[in-house]
Amino acid sequence: MTRRGGEAVALAGVLAVAGVAHFLRPGFYDPIVPRVLPGPARFWTYASGAAELAVAAAVAHPATRRTGGRAAAALFVAVLPANVQMAVDWRHRRPAKRAVAYGRLPLQAPLIWWALRVARARR
Repeated sequence: MTRRGGEAVALAGVLAVAGVAHFLRPGFYDPIVPRVLPGPARFWTYASGAAELAVAAAVAHPATRRTGGRAAAALFVAVLPANVQMAVDWRHRRPAKRAVAYGRLPLQAPLIWWALRVARARR
């Protein structure tokens, strides 16, 4: 496996773990769903988990990796409002919890970069 192939597999793994977590612990994700979205938060929790799993599969397969990488970048941009919601809602929590909430915000940039790097890699 090439170095870039390894990066793609690692990104697919991160996305798959996150996707599964949405189904195993939806109660963690429901409160950070932006309240401006229509319908119940649980719908959006499950929808984002399913999207992460689908994108993970696309990134993992060499034939769909380019599209999957682009989709992963778009997904990381799309979930940024949830991370902002979490940071706002957790601003008065204990320092450790605030650090988790605030730490998710700058993490999006390297995730987007990583996804785009995987999308640009040659087969």
